[in-house]
Amino acid sequence: MKADVLVIGGGIQGCATAYHLARRGTSVILLEKDYTGRHASGVNAGGVRLLGRDVAEVPLSKASMEMWQTLDEELDADTGFRRNSVINIAVDEGDMATLRAREGKMQAAGYTHERIIDRAELLDRLPHVNPDCVGGATSDLDGYAIPYKATSAFRLAAERHGAQVVDGEELITLRRVGQSWLVQGARQRYEANSVVNCAGAWADRVAMMIGDNVPLSHAAPMLMITARMPHFARPVVGAVSRQLSFKQFENGTVLIGGGAKGFADRSNNRTRLDYAKLANAARITAEFFPIMARASINRMWAGLEAYMPDNLPVIGAAENADRAFHAFGFSAHGFQMGPVTGQIMADLVLGEQNRFDLTPFRINRYDRKVL
Repeated sequence: MKADVLVIGGGIQGCATAYHLARRGTSVILLEKDYTGRHASGVNAGGVRLLGRDVAEVPLSKASMEMWQTLDEELDADTGFRRNSVINIAVDEGDMATLRAREGKMQAAGYTHERIIDRAELLDRLPHVNPDCVGGATSDLDGYAIPYKATSAFRLAAERHGAQVVDGEELITLRRVGQSWLVQGARQRYEANSVVNCAGAWADRVAMMIGDNVPLSHAAPMLMITARMPHFARPVVGAVSRQLSFKQFENGTVLIGGGAKGFADRSNNRTRLDYAKLANAARITAEFFPIMARASINRMWAGLEAYMPDNLPVIGAAENADRAFHAFGFSAHGFQMGPVTGQIMADLVLGEQNRFDLTPFRINRYDRKVL
C-alpha cells in the first residue's frame, strides 16, 4: 500500500492528524497495532480543560478549546463534549496563595481565562463540597468529552475524506530509502513520502527507527466509575494540591481519577490495577465530597500513557531524518489538545505556515549540548 503520508498510532492525535491531512486532499494511511482508541485516547478521563496548563501549552490549548466548541458539527458526530467548566479546589490558604501566584504569572503572560473563586462561590457552585474548603480556581470554557467517541469521530471523518485506517497492524520496521519511507507491518508493506509518529506509549520505539532518541517513559493511570447517584456536581472537579479528579455524567455516574498509577506492562500490552491506590483515591474523593462515601464502584481500569520528564509533549519535525514528524508524550493531559495537534501536524507535513511556537516541544530538547 502506498500513500503520501503514513500515520503511526490510532489515538486521538493520530486520528486527528489523519483527518486534517485527508480533508486537504492528502492520501493517508493510518496504522494501529490494536484498534483506534485502544489505549490512552479511549480510556482516559476525558478532561477538556485550559485550567492549570503549563504556560507553554496555553496557546495550543486555547486554540484547541475553540475547536471543541463546534467539533460535533465539524465531524458530524457526537464527541460527548459538554462545556460544564472545571474547578480546582483550594483546601487552605496555602492553596489560595499558590493560585494567586499562578494568577500573576498567567496575567503577566496575557492570559485571563483562569479565575479565582472564594468560598462563597465555591459552595454555591458545588454545594456538596466539604465546607472547610476555602475557594479555588475555575475556567468556564472547560468541560469534558467522551474519549472513545471523540477519537472514533476523528477516525470516521478521516475515512470519509479518503484516509485508510488499518487496525491490528503492528509496525515491525521503518526505514528511509531514497525519497520514501518503507514500512514493514505484521501483515503487509507500506510506502509513504512522509511519516508521522503518534504512537503514544510506544512512540520512543518508533522515534528510534526514525533516528531520534527521546527519554520517554510510560505508566498506567487508573480510573473508576460509580453506579448512578443523585446529581450533585455539574463542573469537572480537581484540587490544587491533592490527587483529586472527578466528574459526574448526565446519567448520574461519577468518574474518579486523580492520577493514581497502576502497573504498566508495555511489552505484553497489558495493565494491572493497584487497588490500594484506588482505595486512596476513593477516600480522598469522599473527604472532599462526603456524599461520595455512599457511592458504589461499578468498574475500574487503566490505560497506557506516555510521559516526558517535563510533562510537555513532543510536537514537531524529526531531528535526524527528513519528512518525519512527531506528536506524542502528552503526559496524561493530551486529550484536549487532540484537535489542534492534528491541525498542526497537517500544517507541518504539508509545509504550510504554523501559527504556534513549537520550540518548547522539540524532540531534541534533552540532547546534551557540546561545549
